[in-house]
Amino acid sequence: MAYKLLFVCLGNICRSPSAENIMNHLIAENNLSDRIICDSAGTSSYHIGSPPDRRMNAAASKKLGIQLRGRARQFEISDFRDFDLILAMDRENYQNILYLDSTGQYQDKVRLMCDFCSRYSFTEVPDPYYGGVEGFNQVIDLLVDACEGLLEHINNQKSLH
Repeated sequence: MAYKLLFVCLGNICRSPSAENIMNHLIAENNLSDRIICDSAGTSSYHIGSPPDRRMNAAASKKLGIQLRGRARQFEISDFRDFDLILAMDRENYQNILYLDSTGQYQDKVRLMCDFCSRYSFTEVPDPYYGGVEGFNQVIDLLVDACEGLLEHINNQKSLH
């Protein structure tokens, strides 16, 4: 049975699809594609059906040589049941996700993405949407760090190799 990860930000066009695609890239590099499955969602409905932001895609392409795939969707209550770990990009996303878990039974599944960073001391992944190119590049670097730490965490928990 595959371990399922869900990355969540506000609109699901910048941070969470980047995290999903970076994680998929690392998973493929480590031959774990049959063991870990990734998806992403947004807490809002602003961009449902939209592809990842072109500026985010440019940063991922330039820094990592990857194309961001996927279409924005909104976080759903069923995601609590369907995923093993839900990773919020910032505290507001985290609170919005937990708000939907009225019984509190899934709160152990929800974590902040930056909890898995080892090189950066950020506590949240900043939203680059209204910023310049450097903000998008910074988000890619931060997410690579967090995804590497997350993969190590899952490996330690699940002994995937």
